[in-house]
Amino acid sequence: QVQLQESGPGLVKSSQTLSLTCTVSGGSITTGYYYWSWIRQPPGKGLEWMGAIAYDGTTYYSPSLKSHTSISRDTSKNQFSLQLSSVTPEDTAVYYCVRATRIYSDYDYWGQGTQVTVSS
Repeated sequence: QVQLQESGPGLVKSSQTLSLTCTVSGGSITTGYYYWSWIRQPPGKGLEWMGAIAYDGTTYYSPSLKSHTSISRDTSKNQFSLQLSSVTPEDTAVYYCVRATRIYSDYDYWGQGTQVTVSS
């Protein structure tokens, strides 16, 4: 069974870069037609798709976040990462790494989520 686990700091200061890593076990991020995604949920709001990196390394980003979002991968460690630059308190959210069978939908495996708070 595929398992995903987010890791990274729980507190980031405004204007800094938020960096999270997702470690995948039970399956390779380079095989199968999967999209390894980042989704977040701010307090009291719905889920927001941020972006994804495909099995072939192609990246996709939400237009609203593209200017300060970067997703990369380390295939030797079977990990993929999120970097969100110039954060503000509005970036406070629970961040999830997710496997999807389509770019923007059909999520089948989720990490447990990690709370990130951006201090002003």
